[in-house]
Amino acid sequence: MPVFLSRLAAIFVAACLLFTSQVLTTPQRAAAADPGYLMVHFTGEGSTNQQMYLSHSTDGLHWNDLNGGGMVLRSTVGTRGVRDPALVRSPDGSKYWIIATDLCIGCGQSWGDSQTNGSRNLVVWESTDLATWSAPRLLNVAGAIPDGRNAWAPEAIWNPATNDYVLYWATNATLNGVLKHRIYYARTTDFRTITTPQLHIDRPGTQGIIDTQIIETPSGVGNYRYVRASGDGQITLEGSNSILGTWTNLGNLSGIGLTGSQVEGPMWMKFNGSNKWALYLDQYATSGGYMPVLTTDPSNPSAYQRQASGSYNMGGTKKRHGWILNMTAAEESRVLARWPNTAANRLQSYNFQDRYVRHTNFDVRIDQNVSTSQDSQFRLRTGLAGSGTVSFESVNFPGYFLRQNNFDFQLAYNDGTTQFAQDATFRQVAGLADATWSSFQSYNHPDRYIRHYSYQLRLDPITNATGRSDATFGVTR
Repeated sequence: MPVFLSRLAAIFVAACLLFTSQVLTTPQRAAAADPGYLMVHFTGEGSTNQQMYLSHSTDGLHWNDLNGGGMVLRSTVGTRGVRDPALVRSPDGSKYWIIATDLCIGCGQSWGDSQTNGSRNLVVWESTDLATWSAPRLLNVAGAIPDGRNAWAPEAIWNPATNDYVLYWATNATLNGVLKHRIYYARTTDFRTITTPQLHIDRPGTQGIIDTQIIETPSGVGNYRYVRASGDGQITLEGSNSILGTWTNLGNLSGIGLTGSQVEGPMWMKFNGSNKWALYLDQYATSGGYMPVLTTDPSNPSAYQRQASGSYNMGGTKKRHGWILNMTAAEESRVLARWPNTAANRLQSYNFQDRYVRHTNFDVRIDQNVSTSQDSQFRLRTGLAGSGTVSFESVNFPGYFLRQNNFDFQLAYNDGTTQFAQDATFRQVAGLADATWSSFQSYNHPDRYIRHYSYQLRLDPITNATGRSDATFGVTR
């Protein structure tokens, strides 16, 4: 073969390998023995628990809460609560989305309200690295469904047949005279715009269906390319060779003593470097959170095995309906660096020791009587602008930091810009009024320090004894 043809062939092979590496499905990635697993979930009822939480595992069965067990994302849109998240990775690994139900039970809406007149939107976050996320936005998915009354439990899967995502969810709607939850789907490439919703799953009679999740199985496992598990009165398994094609009922998990009256929210996980799968099920009837059942053939109901309670550990927080991602080493490194178990602290005023820094309506001041308020709790992170510095991240509004803007302080969402990072970064130094306390020098205005003035937080030059006292704080629990 001529040299130039040999080189051309080599380039072609390299290009093919690169393309293959960019379109690996989740099972294929798992087969490459990725190091760990990331679970996104919510933890229960109430405005704090119905937010986004992350947990990490090295073996898929023993889980550790990230961020000290605190929330990692908070919805500030729609109902201001989120449940049932899915974590979607693009085929080339360059983008990630969290999509979740816009629902906050007990925060002004009951279960009955949410079924008959709930949010028709999903909440969407977007990221390029799993560590920094966009502000949440709403995606209306059920507004175009006739008599569509809500949008619950979203999921998404990449469909190579159409080169886009199949986004699917449950909506309570009247069809053929029957009002119940059915699964609808739409196609999307960016989770910003969608095609017209279509009916995807409809059970016979009055039987509704809310939770379903589709996985792609490796070739040679079972008789189907895709398997889905659904909560429809049972935990029903179905198989198909096309996401939008015909599905075959394979049975349910009642044979191992798990019925839809006990568990819901099926969540799949492929063990790294193994042909073993876990199907996590939410024990909603007993408020027990997730439990795993294991199998080597997701399409065979009789192959699932319940696990002894001591063989797995779900960590300190209750895990409710979520999603598990098999992480690469690079992804795991970024996630663990972003959400270490940093303690929550308060900043106590030196000269008004009954007052602490707190945010209220995103303004920042020092106030009394905040010992039970998360508004006064912050995690001292490694500075956004560089090592050897600190940034103050809100505990109850994660992703929001204390930021000076024209020397006034706000609690603001990190937009990822260099300017934000500099405005929200400080050097912790010996207290200007007492060296056993702390003062915080601005990163990009080193002649100025954080101080309070008329109880409002400011960034000022410090020129006298009053200023030194105002600019001195204690870092306390």
